[in-house]
Amino acid sequence: MADESAVTVYGNTAITDPSKNNNKNNFSVKVGLAQMLRGGAIIEVTTVDQAKIAESAGACCVIVSEPSGSGIQRMLDPAVVKQIQRSVNVPVMAKARVGHFVEAQILEAVGVDYIDENELGSVADEDHFINKHNFQIPFVCGCGSLGEGLRRVREGAAMIRTQGDRSGSGNIAETVKHVRDVMGKIRVLTNMDEDEVFTFAKELGAPYDILAQTKQMGRLPVVHFASGGIVTPADAALMMQLGCDGVFVGSEVFNSVDPYKSVRAIVQAVRNYNDAHILAKVSSGLNDEVASSSEVADVMTSLNLDP
Repeated sequence: MADESAVTVYGNTAITDPSKNNNKNNFSVKVGLAQMLRGGAIIEVTTVDQAKIAESAGACCVIVSEPSGSGIQRMLDPAVVKQIQRSVNVPVMAKARVGHFVEAQILEAVGVDYIDENELGSVADEDHFINKHNFQIPFVCGCGSLGEGLRRVREGAAMIRTQGDRSGSGNIAETVKHVRDVMGKIRVLTNMDEDEVFTFAKELGAPYDILAQTKQMGRLPVVHFASGGIVTPADAALMMQLGCDGVFVGSEVFNSVDPYKSVRAIVQAVRNYNDAHILAKVSSGLNDEVASSSEVADVMTSLNLDP
């Protein structure tokens, strides 16, 4: 009998579809949609104006959320989500609380492109995550370790967001720690014998089949972004050089002197993360209160860069 499980091609390898015969909500298709965001920056926005700035600056996607503040953070008003959708042509992602499958149902009905089951705000269900295989659109989930990330993939996440700082302080240390932990364990995994993978899966609390796919591919089996504390082009390039596929950037980027220039610089850093000369150029003059235009020109001239 032919194997009826769907597969998705990722580079030169294939990922077995855990939803198998569920053709309506094909996991492979959702993973493919998430792959379209690779090599890009996803910008968090709270207003239509911010969404337009992010789009014009080159963001691959915008994620809409409530303005940060005290109290319970819930799904953004669907009317605001629709307004932002009408104002931009890039994909729109929206947040649902962990375990709140009704918020996810509403967002799917509204027509967002991606749903972020987001643990940074309030949690609706402390014991259960959403069964993401019941939905037709891709989900993003956060993780702080390899085992946690692979558990979310088993639940149907088409993208993993390795999460760091949650306070908006701009401290990237926790993000670096978590990304290095995930990448380090994958390197250990790729050098294991097949028999050792069973024990490793138990240690991580990860599904064996998804862990085996990770070993085969030498990376997470879905798109892997970093989030938390990424506020400068150098931060974004660091995440890319550590092996991530892209970055999430918080709405605090719009508090800068020139939001467009700041977002554009991060987008360029993600696209050119291995080119130190381009990184130096896009990092120059982002804070006009610190460096005057003449000082920026002098720095760029010394680096043999065009202002």
